[in-house]
Amino acid sequence: MAARKNRGFRDLLVWQKAMDGLEAVHKASASFPSHELFGLTSQIRRAAYSVALNISEGYKRRRYPRDFLRQLITAHGSAAEVECAIEIAVRLKYIATNDGRTIWKQYDELGRMLEGLIKSVESDVEKAR
Repeated sequence: MAARKNRGFRDLLVWQKAMDGLEAVHKASASFPSHELFGLTSQIRRAAYSVALNISEGYKRRRYPRDFLRQLITAHGSAAEVECAIEIAVRLKYIATNDGRTIWKQYDELGRMLEGLIKSVESDVEKAR
């Protein structure tokens, strides 16, 4: 059996979950009112993009644990931003509560995964001191 080629950040389960969440956010926000295009629609999409983009950028800099840690912390904050934006969208009735719950669950799991990765990288930073 041939060895599997490492694809980098694409192999990270946390990045894969971020991409799944990004797709769900993009689909849900497509139904937001047109007057929100430059408001909530843009904000929630940028936050969802930020999660995946910061994980991938940080991974490429993983040989510098402090840089990787900074990117992961940013991704974690962006994931919380998505959760809040989904709450706003549900309260304003831009999306159904059940659809919001589905995305909340995705981002809750993603947040826990990021917390674990952050703790692991923090440990690496401490060891490097």
